Amino acid sequence: MTNILAPGVVERHLRARRDTGRGLLMPYVTGGITPGWTRYLKAFVDAGADAIELGLPFSDPTLDGVTIQQASDTALARGASTRRILADLAEVRDLGVPLVASTYYNLVLHDGPEAFCAALRRAGVSGLIVPDLPVHEADELTDVAAAAGVELVLLASPATPRPRLEEISRRSRGFVYAVSLMGTTGERAALAASAAELTARIRRATDRPVLLGFGISTPDQAREAGRYADGVVVGAAVMRRVLDGAGPDDLRAFLATLRRALDQE
Repeated sequence: MTNILAPGVVERHLRARRDTGRGLLMPYVTGGITPGWTRYLKAFVDAGADAIELGLPFSDPTLDGVTIQQASDTALARGASTRRILADLAEVRDLGVPLVASTYYNLVLHDGPEAFCAALRRAGVSGLIVPDLPVHEADELTDVAAAAGVELVLLASPATPRPRLEEISRRSRGFVYAVSLMGTTGERAALAASAAELTARIRRATDRPVLLGFGISTPDQAREAGRYADGVVVGAAVMRRVLDGAGPDDLRAFLATLRRALDQE
């Protein structure tokens, strides 16, 4: 079991930006959601993203709410697959920020962890989030991913007990993904009250960057989250706009409002 790896690409990048006092912004896009979907990646960077979460669509996304489920269904209906999405990525020049793939363990197992992680790295992906993989079953994938140069990010929720949270904080790579509430992804009217306590608990356990996700949809919510966490993950609010027809310029403008909010904190 590997527990003392030196920080990889994702963690070094996020630490360096965090240590300047910058609030971190990681927007999400479902791969294959539209023709030319990789144009969104450049728009994210232009808006001030510090990393990008790339969703590899899966037919049964149990942790995702309605919006991300619709985005996954749309991408799959267009013929998106892990191989096609990674092939699209291989044609994208270096964006200057890390790419972190997120998907479910079924897709990792489809080709096997070694082949899956090697394919991610060839496409320029440096991190991996597998939300349905519990920490006590993550040994194999942690080691296989590390050998491929991919950092396996683990998630902690408000219900995570202290010993388990400490283990997650210690063993996560890249950053710790703080799930702001018990539930699925999706836009919400206010930041969950549990967010502050959760991020404080994680911070007591690790100096690794902590990114807060689930329900962050507006500049005010991003600003509030920035008071507790090192940064935010914004998914459903981005994908709702894509599903409504927003192009790269529209998303650049939206994310720029979140960037300004984080910079004001």
